[in-house]
Amino acid sequence: MATYSHLLRRLPLALLLATSLPSAAQSILFTKDQFKENKDGLKEAQRELKAGDEAYLADPARYLVALPHYLAAQEFNPDNAELNAKIGDCYLHSGTKAAALPYLQKAQKLEPANDARTHYLLGQALHLNAKWAAAIKEYQQSAPMGGSKAADGALTVTAEDLSRRVRECRNGMELQKRPARVFIDNAGPEINSAYSDYGPVVAADETTLLFTSRRPNSASVAKDPLGDSYFEDVYQAAWQGKKWTSAANLGAPVNTKNHDATVGLAPDGQRLLVYADESGGDLLESNLRGITWDKPKGLGSRINSKYHESSAAYSPDGRYLYFVSDKPEGGRGGHDIYKVELAGNRPAENLGLIINTPYGEEAVFIMPDGKTLYFSSEGHNSMGGYDIFKSVYQNGKWSEPENLGWPINTPDDDVFFVASASGRHGYYASDRPGGLGGKDIYRITFLGPEKPPVLSEENQLLASRLAPITQTVLAPPVAVATAQVTILKGTVTDDLTKMPVEALIDLIDNKTGQSIATFHSNATSGRYLVSLPSGTNYGIVVRQEGYLFHSENFDLPADAAYAEVTKDIPLKKLEVGVVIVLSNIFFDTGKATLRPESTAELERLQKLLADQPTIRLEMAGHTDNIGKPAANQDLSQRRAQAVVAYLTQHGIAADRLAAAGYGDTRPVAPNDTKLGRQLNRRTEFKVTGK
Repeated sequence: MATYSHLLRRLPLALLLATSLPSAAQSILFTKDQFKENKDGLKEAQRELKAGDEAYLADPARYLVALPHYLAAQEFNPDNAELNAKIGDCYLHSGTKAAALPYLQKAQKLEPANDARTHYLLGQALHLNAKWAAAIKEYQQSAPMGGSKAADGALTVTAEDLSRRVRECRNGMELQKRPARVFIDNAGPEINSAYSDYGPVVAADETTLLFTSRRPNSASVAKDPLGDSYFEDVYQAAWQGKKWTSAANLGAPVNTKNHDATVGLAPDGQRLLVYADESGGDLLESNLRGITWDKPKGLGSRINSKYHESSAAYSPDGRYLYFVSDKPEGGRGGHDIYKVELAGNRPAENLGLIINTPYGEEAVFIMPDGKTLYFSSEGHNSMGGYDIFKSVYQNGKWSEPENLGWPINTPDDDVFFVASASGRHGYYASDRPGGLGGKDIYRITFLGPEKPPVLSEENQLLASRLAPITQTVLAPPVAVATAQVTILKGTVTDDLTKMPVEALIDLIDNKTGQSIATFHSNATSGRYLVSLPSGTNYGIVVRQEGYLFHSENFDLPADAAYAEVTKDIPLKKLEVGVVIVLSNIFFDTGKATLRPESTAELERLQKLLADQPTIRLEMAGHTDNIGKPAANQDLSQRRAQAVVAYLTQHGIAADRLAAAGYGDTRPVAPNDTKLGRQLNRRTEFKVTGK
C-alpha cells in the first residue's frame, strides 16, 4: 500500500489496550443501566463500537478505518476511558498524530492506570505535542517488558525503545532553545486541498511543482480498500510570479487506478521519478515529451529489488541516482541511502555510517550544487520520528548530518524535503495548525543569521548638559548564504523562424575536455535549464541536426555565489554569410597561444568541416579597445591564424580556410564595461562558401 507512510514503512508499535478495562466511577460504560433513557442511541453507539473494534483489532490494525466509528460512538458517550484511549491510539497512527493528546489525557483522567502501555501511549502524545518534560515522565513510567509479545498479541515496550524516546525528547528541548530563522508558509489553496497533500518536488528555478495528493479527482474515484483515503495521484502546478496555478491532475499514463506518488524531479523538470506499489515497492521514471509525460518505466535491477525502494533523487548532472532501500544486503539497518551511476553496471554503493544509522533513513534529495544532501532520519539527533538533516560532501567524505532544527522539524515525521537551487527556499509536507486539511505542503524561507545588536559609542550631542545616552543599533545586514551554483536557462529556437527547437545540450569540462552531462531542450517550448556547480570552467554546446552548433562559456570560480542567467539561443542553419561565435576558444592574455581549454571547441570545429567537406570558413579574431589599434589588429590576426593552423594540422585543407584580424573595429558591445570588453574579445567563424 502506498499511503502517506509508503516512504515510512516500518512495524507499528501496536500497543493495544486490553479489550476491556475495570469499571470505575468516572468512566461510563456502554451499558443499558447507564443509558436507560436512550436505548436506540445506545444500540447505534454499540454498532459503531463493534465496527471500530473489527478494524482496530484486525491484523494488521486498520486505524484509519476504525477512527470514524470510534468518534461516532464517542459523540454519544464522551466519558468512556477505554474508547478515549482507543481514539488516541488511532490518532497516533494517523497523519494527525498530535490530535491524540486530549483523548489520552481524558482516558487517564477517567481511569487512572499504572499500565505501562497506557503511560507509553500518553508519553507519545505528549512527545508529539512538544511537551518534552511531561513526555519523559510518562515514558519513565513505562516499564520495559523485554520485547516478547504480550498475551493479547500486542508488541511490548523495550528498554532500548524507551531510552531512544527519552533521548529524542532531550534533543527536542535543546533544539527548541535555538530555533532556525525561517518563515514557514502554507503553499495555499492552489496546491493544498481538504485531503492530504505531500511529497513535493520542484524544478531548480522553482517554476514547476509536482506533488502527491489523496484528493478525489472525479466523482467516481475509489477509496483505498486498506484505509479510509483515496488512492494517491500526482498533481502539477506552475509558478506565475506571485502564486501557483491551480494544481492539475497529471492524468494517464503517470496516474493509474492504483497508488502513484512523486519521488524526485530532475533540476530541469524534464524527468520525473515516481513510486509504484509493486514488487515490494519500486521506483519508475517518466520523461516529459513536449507537454506530455510518458509512461513510467522501471529503473532496473541495480536499483529496484524485491524489497522496498521508496525514494530517490537525481544528481544535478544526471549521472547518478541517490535512492533509498531496505534491502538487507549491504544495509546498515532499516531503510538506507545508496548511490548508483546510471550508466554502466557497477552495483549501488551504501553511503556509509556517517549518513545511515541503525534506524530508518528516507526522502533523499541532492541539491543542484551536487554536494549538499538532504534526507530524513529516525536516527542522529532526531527530536522524534523522522527529522530532516543536511550533510555536505567535502574532502572526500560526507559531513556529520546537521538537524535543520525547530520549527522545521517537529516531534512528528518530517519528510519529503526539497529545495530550490538557490537554497533560499525549501518545500515539504507537514501537519500544522491552520492547514487546509490532512497534511499540507509548505514553503520554507531561510532567513540566514540574525543581525547582531551593537552598542554604539555614547551619544555626545547633549553630553554637556545631560548624562551620556547609550543607544543600540543594528549591525550591517548579514548576507543569507546561498548555494554555490549558477542556473543557466532559456529557450532554443530557429534563428529565422523563431520556432522552438528540441536540441541536444552538452555540458563540457573545458579543463579536461570531457563531457559532464547531456540534456535536451523541451520539444514543444524549446526551454532548457542546466545546473552549473561553482568551481569549473564550463563549455555549453547546443546542437541539432541541420544547424550549426552554438557554444557558450561559463568559468565559475569555486566561491561563485548563486546566480540565475537567462540565455536564449537562436540556432543558425548552414548558409553562406552566417557568423558563429566560438565561445570556448581561449588564448593567454596578450598572446596568440591557444590554451588547452580550447581543445574541445577546436575538435568540434574540425568535425564540422570534416562532416561538411565543401564548406569554406573565414576565421576572424576580435579584441576590445584597450591598447593601440595597430597592436590589437596584429593580435587578432595572429589569433585567427592560430585557429587555422590547428585545423590544417588536423587534416583540413588550407584552401578551405582564411584568417582575418579585425582588432577593435567590430565591437558587439560597448567597451566601457568589463562584460562588454569580454564580449568583444572573441573568435568567430563566417561561412564563406558551401
